[in-house]
Amino acid sequence: MLRSIPNIITLVRIALIAPTAWLLLDERYLAGLVLVAIAGLSDALDGALARRFSWSSSFGAYADPLADKLLVGTLFVVLVWQGHVPLWLAVVAISRDVIIMLGALAYRLIFEKVELNPSFISKLNTAMQITMLILVLVGLVAVGALSEFAIAVLDPWGFVVVATIGVTSGVDYVFTWSRRAIQERE
Repeated sequence: MLRSIPNIITLVRIALIAPTAWLLLDERYLAGLVLVAIAGLSDALDGALARRFSWSSSFGAYADPLADKLLVGTLFVVLVWQGHVPLWLAVVAISRDVIIMLGALAYRLIFEKVELNPSFISKLNTAMQITMLILVLVGLVAVGALSEFAIAVLDPWGFVVVATIGVTSGVDYVFTWSRRAIQERE
């Protein structure tokens, strides 16, 4: 039963996505920010538990990054819809993930099971996206100097940095998996 705790935490994180989107669409940014923070902490907690007690599972290996992508993608869509995040940035972030998922599916169909082992740049990409989205929400909560700082950091250079890391991470995945595919063919 204890081995299931990380997976249960991941499922709770997935369940938080719809209420978070609803709160943001309703412009209740503080409550939305709280749920995003809970989701972020749960991501760290489930990973730490899985590593510390060897409670990792194949379900968790797929569900954990999927939960991250669903949350980040949902936040991008809502915040673009409301005009708080540039459309071009959401296109870069979501396109990267779609290309990676399609590439992984193609590799799986042609060669073998795909080992989900995110690179450092991929982990940095996710961390930067989540940090940027949290800063957007902090800016929307309007907590004085902290909100002004968040907005100043993001617009426009913070968005450019996040996009650059996203593109770099996507290119890294394409090259890495293309090399593996070529080696498999030999």
